[in-house]
Amino acid sequence: MKLLVVEDNHALVANLFAYFEARGHILDAAPDGATGLRLVADNHYDAIVLDWTLPRMDGVRVLQALRQSVRKDVPVLMLTARGETADKVEALRTGADDYIVKPFDLAELEARLLAQIRRASGRVTDTRLKVCNLVLDLSTAEVTRDARPIALKPATRRLLEVLMRASPALVPRERLEEVLWGDDPPDRDLLRSQMHVLRRAIDAPFAHKLLHTVPRVGYRLTATAGTDDREDE
Repeated sequence: MKLLVVEDNHALVANLFAYFEARGHILDAAPDGATGLRLVADNHYDAIVLDWTLPRMDGVRVLQALRQSVRKDVPVLMLTARGETADKVEALRTGADDYIVKPFDLAELEARLLAQIRRASGRVTDTRLKVCNLVLDLSTAEVTRDARPIALKPATRRLLEVLMRASPALVPRERLEEVLWGDDPPDRDLLRSQMHVLRRAIDAPFAHKLLHTVPRVGYRLTATAGTDDREDE
């Protein structure tokens, strides 16, 4: 899943990134509500973790603004130290989909978010992305092809998730570099080596290739290659 964390506690944000990225999820972070709303306007997120106590614009006001925007249906989980019933009621009435009190268990937070995403998308039990016989289970971070397990490191799994979500469309190189390095991509072309690792993992043992390169433009994951595609650069 692609997750936005709106939270001004840098240590907590670092913990969330360490846990969720290791599980193959993609995260953005905003230190305040205004930044969070700008990110929501410019990006698609599967869910939002929203702190109640934020500088200048508290979480309830952010939630109100969010529910009036074009992304009004995105699942929002309120994250806060407030545990009184009246606070929970206020958050839920304002439009929160769920509520968890600090301190909390990271595995529980992940499970709650995935449950909200399933409800929002109308799916009850399926947390899988699938392209041909390649499957990524978002709830377990397990990857299989033709029922054979494939071991991927977190960074490579993040690339795979982006490609699977976009399939069969092309994903530009810049988008994939942003997934790995944010706004500070390396000077050298390290994306090519990362994609080589991914290709060896998901395609090398199989006769039918899924990962295709559009030279100098990007990559696509599809069972049918386009006329401008190549398997390697």
